[in-house]
Amino acid sequence: MLYIHIPFCDSKCFYCAFNSYTNKNHLKSSYFEALKIDFLSQKKDRNYFHSIFIGGGTPSTMNLEFYDSLFKLISPYINNQTEITIEANPNSTNINWLKYLKNLGINRISFGVQSFDEEKLKFLGRNHSPQNAINSIENAHKVGFENINLDLIYSTKLDNKTLLKKDLEIALSLDTTHISAYSLTIEKNTDFAKTPENKKDDEDLELFFIDEVSKYFKPYEISNYGRICKHNLGYWEFKKYIGIGSGAVGFDGEKRIYKSKNVEEYIKNPTNIKLEILNDDDFHKEKVLLGFRSIVGVDKTILNKNELEKAYILIKENQIYEKEGRFFSKDFLLADSLTLFIIE
Repeated sequence: MLYIHIPFCDSKCFYCAFNSYTNKNHLKSSYFEALKIDFLSQKKDRNYFHSIFIGGGTPSTMNLEFYDSLFKLISPYINNQTEITIEANPNSTNINWLKYLKNLGINRISFGVQSFDEEKLKFLGRNHSPQNAINSIENAHKVGFENINLDLIYSTKLDNKTLLKKDLEIALSLDTTHISAYSLTIEKNTDFAKTPENKKDDEDLELFFIDEVSKYFKPYEISNYGRICKHNLGYWEFKKYIGIGSGAVGFDGEKRIYKSKNVEEYIKNPTNIKLEILNDDDFHKEKVLLGFRSIVGVDKTILNKNELEKAYILIKENQIYEKEGRFFSKDFLLADSLTLFIIE
C-alpha cells in the first residue's frame, strides 16, 4: 500500500483539520522532487502495490505534468490488480484532467462533494456548486471511471431529514459505487472551532441518515458504504503501508512513521521522520477496535481468557457474533463501547 499526500488547496473549508494550505502553491514545482526522494528512500523491494491512494489537501489542484512525472516514478510497482484512488474537488476537475488521469492508470476517484445543497455548501466553506459536483461525476463516467466515491457530511446545524435524503437521492442518481458518510467533527484550529454550535447533536437524525445510506449500500466500516475500497480496508486489516508527502503517515508493521507537516521543511529534507513505537498493548487495543469498526472483525485467538469470556457475554446480549474464528460487531457505531468492555 502507498499513500501520497498533496498538501495544496485552493481554499480551506471551515471544518478542515487536514494538513493542507492555500498559501503555499508556489512550492508545487519543487514538491515532486521531494516526493521522489521520499519514495525511493522507502521503496526497497520490487513488489507491486496492493493499492495506492492520492489524498490531500486537493490532489486535483496539481497539473497533469506533475502526475505524468509521478506515474513514471511509481509505475514499475503497479500491475492490473492495483487499486489506484485519487481525491478530487468538483471545482478543480475538468473532463480533460479526468481523462488524462484515467489513461495514466487511476481506476478509482473520490469526489469531495459533502452536499448537493447550495446553502449547506456555503455554510461548510466549499467553493463548488451542486451543479459543479454533478458535472464532475458525470464527466468521470464519460471518461470511463467505473468506481466512483463521493463524500457526504451530516450532523451540521442545517441538516434535517429532507435535506439529507435529497443529498442521498442525488448521489444515487449519479451511479456512484461508494459513499463515505462523515459526521461533522469540530476540530481544533479550524474556523468551526470558534462556532461549535455549527454541529447538530441529534442522534435520531444521525441514525436516520445512516439507515438511509445502508438501504442502498452495505457498510464495510464505520463511515464507508458500497464497493469496498481496498486501500481503506487495508488500514483496518493492519497492512503495512508507505506514506510519502508532507504530513503523510506510514506503517511498517511495528511503528508509525510521520513526515513533517511543514511543507518547506519537508521539501528541504523529505526523509526526516518522527517515529511512534507501538507496544503489544497498543497493537492489541487497535486490532480489537478496528476489527469491531469494520467487517474485518476480531481474531478470537488474540484475546486472553478474561477477554474471551467478555466476548461471549456480548454474544449472549446479541451485540456481536462469531464466525470462522472471528468476532464481528452487529453495529459498527458501538465499536468503542464494545472494545472498552472487552479490554478494560
